[in-house]
Amino acid sequence: MNVSLKGRGRLHSSSETSSSAMPPGLGDRSFCSWGLLLWLSIGSAGDAPPIPQTKCTDFQNANLLQGTNLKVQFLLFTPLDPSCGQLVQESSDIQKSGFNASLGTKLIIHGFRALGTKPSWIDKFIGALLQAANANVIAVDWVYGSTGIYFSAVQNVVKLGLEISRFLKKLLVLGVSKSSIHIIGVSLGAHVGGVVGYFYEGQLGRITGLDPAGPEYTRASLEERLDPGDALFVEAIHTDTDNAGIRIPVGHVDYFVNGGQDQPGCPTFIHAGYSYLICDHMRAVYLYISALENSCPLMAFPCANYKAFLAGKCLDCFNPFLLSCPRIGLMEQSGVKIQPLPKEVKVYLRTTSMAPYCVHHSLVEFYLQEPRKKDTCISITFLSSNVTSSVEITIPRQQLQGRGIIAHTNAQCQINQVKFKFHSSNLVWKKDRTTIAGKFCTAPLPVNDNKQTVCLPEPVNLQASVTVSHDLKLKCV
Repeated sequence: MNVSLKGRGRLHSSSETSSSAMPPGLGDRSFCSWGLLLWLSIGSAGDAPPIPQTKCTDFQNANLLQGTNLKVQFLLFTPLDPSCGQLVQESSDIQKSGFNASLGTKLIIHGFRALGTKPSWIDKFIGALLQAANANVIAVDWVYGSTGIYFSAVQNVVKLGLEISRFLKKLLVLGVSKSSIHIIGVSLGAHVGGVVGYFYEGQLGRITGLDPAGPEYTRASLEERLDPGDALFVEAIHTDTDNAGIRIPVGHVDYFVNGGQDQPGCPTFIHAGYSYLICDHMRAVYLYISALENSCPLMAFPCANYKAFLAGKCLDCFNPFLLSCPRIGLMEQSGVKIQPLPKEVKVYLRTTSMAPYCVHHSLVEFYLQEPRKKDTCISITFLSSNVTSSVEITIPRQQLQGRGIIAHTNAQCQINQVKFKFHSSNLVWKKDRTTIAGKFCTAPLPVNDNKQTVCLPEPVNLQASVTVSHDLKLKCV
């Protein structure tokens, strides 16, 4: 279904307050420009009186009957007091707070809240951001507008984008630069960030979408959803493209983690209940938190699709990133060092099932000494300490080479053994005495030159269904 701003503008509750209600015609695409002009024309004289604030303010709680009002709170967290959210609705609030206009500003925007509760992950996210960056962190609490029915929350996306844009104007007056603003949006919040970026004509510094919402957005126009034109750098981390997340690329760099769906460690049966519905979708949030807390690499590689990546067809980042592979986290432009940035580049990586999630990707290759008249299937396993990781490669009939990508939690130099198993193609009850011989080689990704490739010095001889082990000594890179 194509989402239109027009449709969203007409579907608002009669119970909305005048400060959050939007005029008819919201849906026309010209409204975005009209709304921007309206916002720019509103000065401090029209602002409501300051709301008395307590020392610390927490997220609101709503219920299904309150889910149509857009009752937004902006909560400031600073390095001086990372656990205390200061309510900064008005310019006077900001000036009295510990907001530092010379630092970068990061806005966190949560997504749909079915039960109207505070996001369980938000406190840890704020703490990780403040630990990783010396910045102002502002959590956008729109629990009231995001609860109840999903489609009601969708109707509030543009209105929330306008509210945030008005708030950012107050920061700009204090001397904050547009390029220092980083919006991190979760699910529906990613598209809110896109709307804000559209109002600012793509001049904000960065937008990070954590599994941007899919329902109602896959076929939406660029004005209505997150896209590469919404900031100087736009990235998205996709973890649930077959359910709650969007399946199309929406940024300059789009990470499709484990192919973008079915995350390791998440339930695979509906009997798991709520966890089955939300685990894949929320993995993007926990991956990002982990990237903030840990230095281990969450590096990804551009490829046409996940199947081609696993088959070892995409080994470096030369095209289109000129060898600067993107990494999840706060590195400038995710570590991509080229200008102008390419758009909607799909990049792939594998992870483990739990924090810190990171793995070291390695290419494995097996070269047969002689071609065979049937496909040859070989399992290859890396061992280090008590950790094992495996991949199965297939050498097509009449060909000599098979390759694949193996993901190991330890660095290559910690791997001390490799095991091989040549799978029998005969019936179970018939003993297969087929033997093959070949050469085994491996290299860490990204494979930028042949010097990183290490091969076993002697040929590997394999008999069907028999496991063979070899010592493996590799250098750290």
